[in-house]
Amino acid sequence: MNRLDLIRELTKHLTTERDAKLAVCKTFEIMGEALRENRKVVISNFGTFKVKERMPRQMRNPKTNARVMVGPRKSIRFKPSKKLTIGM
Repeated sequence: MNRLDLIRELTKHLTTERDAKLAVCKTFEIMGEALRENRKVVISNFGTFKVKERMPRQMRNPKTNARVMVGPRKSIRFKPSKKLTIGM
């Protein structure tokens, strides 16, 4: 399911497609802002999104086989709620 599919499903429950699109886009915008500020996003019965700091490490360029040092990075982790997990 992608963003457009979410909008179409939400349109069935709201009055207009415009309202559904605004709701979905604003939700993702707010979640993105919170994650950029290193805040955790918890959605009950769905899961938790949080930013994880990755340590600097050495990697290998597959084309030249040269070693390259990669700096620290941030990545987003998702942990599903126990109610969300299906047959796991």
